[in-house]
Amino acid sequence: MPIDIDTFERETEFEEERTQAERVFSFLVSNDDKAFRRGEIADSTGIEPNAVSAVLSRLKERNLVRHKPPYWAAGDPDRIRSATDLSRSLDSLNEQLGTEEMDAWREAGADEQHPGERGTDGK
Repeated sequence: MPIDIDTFERETEFEEERTQAERVFSFLVSNDDKAFRRGEIADSTGIEPNAVSAVLSRLKERNLVRHKPPYWAAGDPDRIRSATDLSRSLDSLNEQLGTEEMDAWREAGADEQHPGERGTDGK
């Protein structure tokens, strides 16, 4: 996706736009024929080791990485492909329609009662 020239001139590095999770995940997928220790992942991604631990735990909960202490590796290729396809679809929709403003969603529904909290008469 292109950026405006003011952003181009102002920014010095663009790689930082990727989240830590994206950087760790990308590293493991790019090296899917190997398994790594947490420190090796931290060194390779430039992310603090404790932050890498948190990222790896979240990725493991989503079945996107595998763990056999002390090693970590990319997860099931089909699961990764599915997650990547979903991410690309969401990125495309955000590009076409704009991103959701969570604060606006919260404000819009702040005065309404959650459907699960309503009585049987709908009130």
